[in-house]
Amino acid sequence: MDEMLTRERFEQELAGRQTPEVRERLREGTVAVAGLGGLGSNIALMLARTGIRKLFLADFDRVDPSNLNRQAYTISQIGMKKTEAMSELIRQVNPWIELEFFDGRVTQENAAELFRPYPIICEAFDSPEAKADLVNSILSQLPGNTVISGSGMAGAYSSNQIKTAKKMKRLYVCGDRTHGISNEESLTAARVSICAGHEANMAVRLILGEEEV
Repeated sequence: MDEMLTRERFEQELAGRQTPEVRERLREGTVAVAGLGGLGSNIALMLARTGIRKLFLADFDRVDPSNLNRQAYTISQIGMKKTEAMSELIRQVNPWIELEFFDGRVTQENAAELFRPYPIICEAFDSPEAKADLVNSILSQLPGNTVISGSGMAGAYSSNQIKTAKKMKRLYVCGDRTHGISNEESLTAARVSICAGHEANMAVRLILGEEEV
């Protein structure tokens, strides 16, 4: 790390690119990311770069060579727990952010307890069943929390098909809602990252008090 890059200077650099009101709100923002694959690893890095106060990151998996085509990890991190690898990456771009981790599976039984402290939850699971379990648990058990979910980012289709939609008062869905992960579809870094950008940007908007897409 640049010896001259102190926390004070980091804040000054962010303040030069964010208005004072935006910087004040983002500085106090907290977000949870459930799943640290292609979607979640990129969401987490985007939010860390944005300069929010705290991230809670949940995943049970380890970095695999097959992850490198679309996830944020590096060759040197193969075999590491994704929670540990993400901590390493995030600390390289924002060492002052508060990080909390859950290294395990998120289930219907533990989701509410895990995510209760985090008003904004970015869902980033591969499994449709895991997505549904998390969304249903949060919406039914945590009336003060909002979920931003990903659905449909596979293939090499037009970027313009990926959109953010407000489905309910506390549920947003990002993606084309058609092209999910399957044996018939490819996964590319570009399209997955576009969807990750939608989720991260919606989280930022919610922190800023903007509820419309």
